[in-house]
Amino acid sequence: MLAGRPAPSAEQLMRSRYTAFAVGDVDYLRRTWHPSTRPARLELDTDRRWTGLDIMRTTGGGFLHTEATVEFRAHSVHRNQPDVLHEHSRFVREEGRWLYLDAMD
Repeated sequence: MLAGRPAPSAEQLMRSRYTAFAVGDVDYLRRTWHPSTRPARLELDTDRRWTGLDIMRTTGGGFLHTEATVEFRAHSVHRNQPDVLHEHSRFVREEGRWLYLDAMD
């Protein structure tokens, strides 16, 4: 999906964004980030190696929805230390495309 069609669900977009982080595809991350929250610059930490993704829970995000949340744990190794990012992400669908909005508190 990084170079193909838009993700059909918020969960699939989350998975493809994880892949983009893992392979360093900054352009894809920016394209799939909502313009209202997208950072002006995005630099990835080249010392971090992503090692796995666990989707914990999703709400919405299907064909008839316009909003969704995805709770996940992304595993990585940073400077030889294991690390886990636990996040509840919000997504919106605009003009038929799912976009990452932000992380919920």
